[in-house]
Amino acid sequence: MIKLQVIGNLGKDCVTNAVNGKNVINFNVAHTEKFRDSQGNQKDKTIWVECAYWTDRTGIAPYLKKGTQVYVEGTPEVRTYQKNDGSTGTSLTLRVVNVQLLGSRSSGDYSGIANTDTSASQTSQPSRSVSAASDITEPIDDLPF
Repeated sequence: MIKLQVIGNLGKDCVTNAVNGKNVINFNVAHTEKFRDSQGNQKDKTIWVECAYWTDRTGIAPYLKKGTQVYVEGTPEVRTYQKNDGSTGTSLTLRVVNVQLLGSRSSGDYSGIANTDTSASQTSQPSRSVSAASDITEPIDDLPF
């Protein structure tokens, strides 16, 4: 089994469809890496991953909006297709097993709002409230163990 993990931003709002009586949420995730070329110039390389999330848990769909940062994992598939100019193109698609909302560029942080997992365990973790560093009143050098 090959497992692919992607952290990136949604390129557009998701689309929910029903195919043969099953729900699928389709969305794409972009990840941009910055690097320097051989001349020392700063370059960006963006990789787009098309995602298909086959699930009955469509409650996450309203949160999958353009610009939202997500963590997605699943099994990858490489697809080939015919371009308009006659050449062959390839695309990376991901059959999603787990998706987690990490945040949004435009509005507040979504951390902890949704964590979906279609693996065999089907268990969910409760949300935990984390205190900011300024809220800690205990001495930092005291270790709890």
